[in-house]
Amino acid sequence: MLILIVTLAALTLFLLIYLLLSAYAPAQGAIEVRLKALVVNHGRNDIDEELAKPFSKRILSPVTKSLAATFMGLAPQSLKRIVEQRLVMAGGFGRLSVNEFFLLCISLAVGLPTVTGLLLIIMKAPANKVVGLSMIAFVIGLIIPMMMLTRKIAARKLSIQKSLPDVLDLLTVSVEAGLGFDGALAKLVEKMKGVLVEEFNRVLQEIRMGVSRRDALVSLGTRCDVSDLSMFTTSLIQADQLGVSIGNVLRVQSVSMREKRKQRAEEKAMKAPIKMMIPLVLFIFPSIFIVLLGPAVIQIMKTFGNK
Repeated sequence: MLILIVTLAALTLFLLIYLLLSAYAPAQGAIEVRLKALVVNHGRNDIDEELAKPFSKRILSPVTKSLAATFMGLAPQSLKRIVEQRLVMAGGFGRLSVNEFFLLCISLAVGLPTVTGLLLIIMKAPANKVVGLSMIAFVIGLIIPMMMLTRKIAARKLSIQKSLPDVLDLLTVSVEAGLGFDGALAKLVEKMKGVLVEEFNRVLQEIRMGVSRRDALVSLGTRCDVSDLSMFTTSLIQADQLGVSIGNVLRVQSVSMREKRKQRAEEKAMKAPIKMMIPLVLFIFPSIFIVLLGPAVIQIMKTFGNK
C-alpha cells in the first residue's frame, strides 16, 4: 500500500511539474526551426531516425494521444469547442492539443483524490473526512489547469493591450511613409517583438496565403478577444470597404489608444489610495495606537490598581 501511495504521489507531482513547464516554457525560436530544417541526414535509415527521436515523442506522445482520444470521445462537442477557443486565446498551452489538455485535467482530477484518500486511510481518518477531502482534491485537480489557462489568457490580453499603442505608432509611420498595409505589417514584424507582433505576423502570413484581409483581421480580433484590438480591426475593415485612407484611420486609432492607456493609468492611480486603506487600517493604525495610547493605558492601570 505504501509503495502504491508513493507511486501515485510521484505521478501526480510529475503531472504538476509537466503542466507548469508545458505552460510557461519558451517557444522554439524561428532560427532554431530553420537550422533544423536545413540539416540533411546522410546514411540514416528509418530505424535510426525513429531511435534518434526523444523518449517523449517515441513513447509518451503516442500513448497520451491514444488515451486523450479515448477520453475525448465521452466529452460533449460544446465543451471541446470552448476549450479549443480558450487555448487559441491563450496562444497555446505549451504544446498540448485539446485532447491532451483534457487528459491532463482528468489525470490530475483522478491522481490528487486517490493520493489524498489513501493517505487518509493509512492515517485512520473517519470515513466522512476521507470522502470530503477526496472530493475537494478532485475539484482542485480538475480546476488547476483551467485556472492556469485563465491566468495565461489574462496575461496575454494585458500584454496585447499594453503594446497596442506602440504597434499602431509604427504602423502609422510606415503607412504614411508610403508603404502599403502589408508592407507596414512586414516592417512591424521586422522591428518589434511581442505577443501582438506575433499575431500580426500571423495575419500577414494568412494574407500572403490568399486569405482576404477582412477575414484575417476578423480572425485576429476573435483570437485575441481584446476590446481595443477588436475596435481597431473593425475600423480597418470599414476603411477598406468604404475606401477611406488607412493612414488616417491608423493615426486616429493610435491617438485614441494612447488616450485610453493614459485614462487606465489615471484610473489605477485613483484606486491606489482606496487599496492602501486596507493595510493602513489593519496594520499601521493599530501600531500607532499602541505607541501613543500604550503608556497612558499602563499609567491608568497602575493608578487604579494601587487604589
